[in-house]
Amino acid sequence: MTTITHPQTGLLVDTHVHVFKQDMPLIPNPRHSPTYSFTVEQLLDVMDRHGVLYAVIAAASPWGDYNDYVIDSLRGNPRLRGTIIAEPSIERVVLDQMNRDGIVGVRLPFISMPQLPDLDSWDYRKFLRRLVDLDWHVHLHLDGPRLPLVLPYLERSGVKIVIDHIGRPDPALGVNSEGFKAMVRSVERGRTWVKLSGAYRLGDYALECARELCRQVGYDKMVWASDCPFVGGENNTDYRRAIDWLAQVIPDEARRRQVYGANALELYFAQ
Repeated sequence: MTTITHPQTGLLVDTHVHVFKQDMPLIPNPRHSPTYSFTVEQLLDVMDRHGVLYAVIAAASPWGDYNDYVIDSLRGNPRLRGTIIAEPSIERVVLDQMNRDGIVGVRLPFISMPQLPDLDSWDYRKFLRRLVDLDWHVHLHLDGPRLPLVLPYLERSGVKIVIDHIGRPDPALGVNSEGFKAMVRSVERGRTWVKLSGAYRLGDYALECARELCRQVGYDKMVWASDCPFVGGENNTDYRRAIDWLAQVIPDEARRRQVYGANALELYFAQ
């Protein structure tokens, strides 16, 4: 894959977008069932109109491990990277080809699971080791109260961890919740990043949690994301508001530029 070696100062990297076509096969009982398409061409147009140079296409749970369109969208486009959803039994040879196509991680859509998988099982320990060997990351999508049940296993494996949507903290306890505290500890250990994203999904407490997270752990492991095209919340936000929200979290322009650009380039595009 193409590596970006000389990034522009202050550029924007959107670390969480989705692309899909309406006729793609949905899993049984999906969390969302979009009635429209959002193609890679539409994504690139949105990026261009907002001055966003690079983006990471996140695999989305409604389509399970049908990663075909994500992979097709990445091929030959140095502006894009992506993650997949995969069963832990996936073979290394398949991951190697995806790596060449621009895939850089695996999304774990555990938020949809009433019962978490056994991350200490042979299948998962082997799977996570393969991700370590590839220098990929796991993109963890999970409700905050269950983060303490999962993070110790991921940390023990040595894999890089990217936590979605400010860790989806418990709305009742916010920064005082055990999930938020577990996220802070994980970032402090040095192999965990957090997406400052999804505020429109989380409610008023998102801003407080994002500010407190930065206050406690700093900015080096923070990345920004829009969550475009805002599936299930299309009427609650837009791309401009997603960009501007970070200025409320990080008023300091130099720090904000770091989160908008340099951190994400190092994590996703330096491979």
